[in-house]
Amino acid sequence: MATYFVTGGTGFLGRRLVERLVARPGTSAVHVLVRQRSMDRFTAAAQHWSRPDLVVPVIGDLGEPGLGVAVETVSCAVDHVVHLGAVYDFTAQEADNQRANVAGTRHALEFAEAVGAGLFHHVSSIAVAGDHRGRFTERDFDLGQRHHSPYHATKFAAERLVREQDRVPFRVYRPAAVVGDSRTGEMDKVDGPYYFLPVLTRLARLPKTLPLVLPDLGGTNVVPVDYVVDAMTQLMHADAPSGTTYHLTHNGKQRVTDVFNALATAVGAPRVRASLPVRLPRLRATRPVPAAVLNELGVPAEVLPHLDLPTVFDSTATVEALGGIEPPDFASYADVLVRYWAEHLDPERAWHDSRSLRGKRIVITGASSGIGRATALAVGERGATVLLVARRQAELEEVRAEIEQGGGTASVHPCDLTDSDAVDALVKDLGVVDMLVNNAGRSIRRAVHLSVDRLHDYERTMALNYFAPLRLTLGLLPGMRARGFGRIVNVTTMGLQTDTPRFSAYLASKAALEAFGRAAGRELLTDGVTICAVRMPLVRTPMIRATDAYKAIPATSPESAAKLVLRALTSETEVVQRSAGLAMELLRVLAPGLARQVLNLAYRLTGESAPEARTGPERPLPVLATALVRPLWRGLRR
Repeated sequence: MATYFVTGGTGFLGRRLVERLVARPGTSAVHVLVRQRSMDRFTAAAQHWSRPDLVVPVIGDLGEPGLGVAVETVSCAVDHVVHLGAVYDFTAQEADNQRANVAGTRHALEFAEAVGAGLFHHVSSIAVAGDHRGRFTERDFDLGQRHHSPYHATKFAAERLVREQDRVPFRVYRPAAVVGDSRTGEMDKVDGPYYFLPVLTRLARLPKTLPLVLPDLGGTNVVPVDYVVDAMTQLMHADAPSGTTYHLTHNGKQRVTDVFNALATAVGAPRVRASLPVRLPRLRATRPVPAAVLNELGVPAEVLPHLDLPTVFDSTATVEALGGIEPPDFASYADVLVRYWAEHLDPERAWHDSRSLRGKRIVITGASSGIGRATALAVGERGATVLLVARRQAELEEVRAEIEQGGGTASVHPCDLTDSDAVDALVKDLGVVDMLVNNAGRSIRRAVHLSVDRLHDYERTMALNYFAPLRLTLGLLPGMRARGFGRIVNVTTMGLQTDTPRFSAYLASKAALEAFGRAAGRELLTDGVTICAVRMPLVRTPMIRATDAYKAIPATSPESAAKLVLRALTSETEVVQRSAGLAMELLRVLAPGLARQVLNLAYRLTGESAPEARTGPERPLPVLATALVRPLWRGLRR
């Protein structure tokens, strides 16, 4: 019966290795080092083990001498100490790499010696080869190579600690860059070749037959996680002397172009048909790539210099020890990796089915009535989680109840959007969201000559129609950018296309919101955040009831208005508008004089709405006569 003690047992490699060990005949116990604050990770990992009863959590820490574990807490002799715990992150600080990779290995060796372990299995990395050019075998270690990142340097230092001690028999395993499972595609994070998948998906919009010609991209070395853990399980129990080292790598040269083409085929992008006989210069901190280029690619600056390996890893001895078993060819499982990435890791995965709102967290302001209420009900029916925002909590509760009655999910967030402190609190309450519908607003119908002493009308309108949605947008934007996707829908008005008289305050505020969206949308496009304006026609809502002039004018229903918002949420368009508004906008561009005359005529034929200045319309015949004669008279004067 064999017993094991595993560090890093809840990580990507460790969780799978523990499963192989508990499933192996003859295993009596697998002890897993767990920090007290990480017990939830252990509990989650246990859900994947076929024999969780054989796995024993041991509270400790890589940063503590002897792992912070009292020997007596391990209730049985330990045959194998498997040291997987480490930092694998090119962007991590040097102190973190030193603490986990070097000090952690020293402490694991101390523990192995204290419990009299039969074998110490050290999981190192091909990073120990540094910038060595040429072939690197399992027997090689210090060939005078340099290491250009804290990760590479500390993995080399950690392996040196293991090799220079003689107290515990050991074996060393050097995995290549580990990608997802070759059968299921499962992966826990974006790394290595995954960084280039967003770019490849964009290239997929081009014809597949387009021949790409690129410089020589150099070499790489990637293997699937299932090969690594299967190989380790076999090699850990093979007959071999202390100090034996294994390369869990692709044997020989693996070209970056071949990996690129395998992924391109999987996503339907053009393939590299020829390589130019030139090499890209190896990148160092002294020759940085412009940040804008890296942001567009989605590649951390610290990672780029290590994507082209100068080393060719020889795993001949390892393949022989495995009975001829080698990792599968990358092209044979690239489509599996891409499929899993697209479903679970792609930062833009929320937009793959752009017409689906299911599962998306959507904030709707002004959700207590009118367009906001109708939109909330509509997106709730489509499976979205609706975050309802308005001042009146009682009415929001009614909307939530109606959504939940239909099987949807909603939450209530009362807020006065003109109160900056209240909006700040709202942003914290909402958390990270997928979509925002800036619908709340106020309208005022009053002629300019009646507003000369009413600046507050303009200030109040701007406060709710522009500054309030702006403040909320800016508050939620960092979360959208961090996740790599977001959709902001600003409900504006068709009046921006018609220049409707008596609405100078309202139209100015909506114009400001729409202009902000257009300008910001240009900046945020590569962050995965898009902005759309919905130019609403007149909608029969409580906001227009007080205006008698609207009673005889055709108006659309809130439900029809909600369909326009849905179109904005489920498409990539920048403006949702009606054909009537577009026609008026064209008239303004093509015949500006006529457009002005028509709208001035409409203005004079209708009365005021303000109670203190309410008047009836001017008499139609004099108005028509003036409208016809005035242009003629101006022409004669010229």
